[in-house]
Amino acid sequence: MISPHSARKAARVQEAPPPSGPPSWDGPPPPEHTPAQRTTMERMKALPSKVSIRWRLTLTYSALVFAASAVVLFSVYSIVGQAIARSWPSLNINNLEAQLVWQQAQDRAVTNAQDIMLRSSLMALMGVGILSLIIGYFVADRAMRPVAKMTATARKLSESTLAHQRIALEGPNDELKELGDTFDAMLTRLNIAFDAQRRFVANASHELRTPLTINRTVLEIALSDPEASEDLKALGRTLLEVNARNEKLIEGLLLLARSERELAVRKPLDVREVAETAVEQLAPFAEEHGVTVTTDLVSAPTVGDPVLLERSVSNLIENAVKYNIPENGKVWIRTGMVDGALVVQVANTGQHVPAYEVNSLFEPFRRLNADRVDSAKGAGLGLSIVRAVVQAHGGNVAAVPRDGGGLVVTIRLPRR
Repeated sequence: MISPHSARKAARVQEAPPPSGPPSWDGPPPPEHTPAQRTTMERMKALPSKVSIRWRLTLTYSALVFAASAVVLFSVYSIVGQAIARSWPSLNINNLEAQLVWQQAQDRAVTNAQDIMLRSSLMALMGVGILSLIIGYFVADRAMRPVAKMTATARKLSESTLAHQRIALEGPNDELKELGDTFDAMLTRLNIAFDAQRRFVANASHELRTPLTINRTVLEIALSDPEASEDLKALGRTLLEVNARNEKLIEGLLLLARSERELAVRKPLDVREVAETAVEQLAPFAEEHGVTVTTDLVSAPTVGDPVLLERSVSNLIENAVKYNIPENGKVWIRTGMVDGALVVQVANTGQHVPAYEVNSLFEPFRRLNADRVDSAKGAGLGLSIVRAVVQAHGGNVAAVPRDGGGLVVTIRLPRR
């Protein structure tokens, strides 16, 4: 039995599971893992990879300025000593002791001048080093601005924004401008390729619809013939089932191609009403499979395409019913607002799903434990359509294994 508007009492008997479960391990090593100790040389070699290119440019610029200043300092240090020695007046006397005293005075003058200049120059060199760090950082920051702009644009890009999102880098025709223009040209080619792919899928699906419709009509006429033999009718029913599956596959391809484009319809809607409609439409399907559906639907207004959102919720519920346990299966549907985001969550009982298999279920024609087997349960496009619809609305969809078997699939959409 299915209860689209289930009472609070029923909800308290079987609470919907939280959107959590055994996550796939993609973080740091577990606590029991002891990393290998690295030597000091290995740590020093790994240090440059931890420093941003902005700081590497800054340090390189400062080191070059500091080295050039040091070379100038020691050159002046030598030049000052030679200049004093050359300009020191000579005495034309025969007294050896007087000449020695005069030479010592010259040496002291050279040494004192060099010491004074060295102390002053070292202070100036420290100031130049600090100033070169500050200037180097601003120079590196200015040089890296176009790269930062390209990075920000690349992060915002998706299949739905390739048509109008470009870097459009301004400035002199230097290497960075050339890189930005090359990146824009690549985005244009990608957009053309994606459009061509989507048009091909849509056109091919439309072209395949007509012969399948003719086949279905011919088979139905043959089955309605009272003189048809039982073998012929059995063959006709089998062909009708195959034809119906092909029609459903083509319909899924059409919907997938449509959902991967920019949204043509944006209307104010309440996801609670969308979920209620989807539950009501799938009530006979759930009853046929002996699955009990419990709902906890809270108002969650947003803006989007009602048809696509309804289809995505229907796909989640249909999958939750279809891939359930044979007896006393359960499905839970919840809607509401969580942390300022619209949330739709569908959970079900079922077989255990390994965490590493979850992400692959959102790929087209992909099923658990097999790519193209068990085709009687569907074409494997349900979750692919859900992901495409959600991404077209600026949201994301995630799935985690449910404790005890089954999946918890959560859709999050931005509040408009």
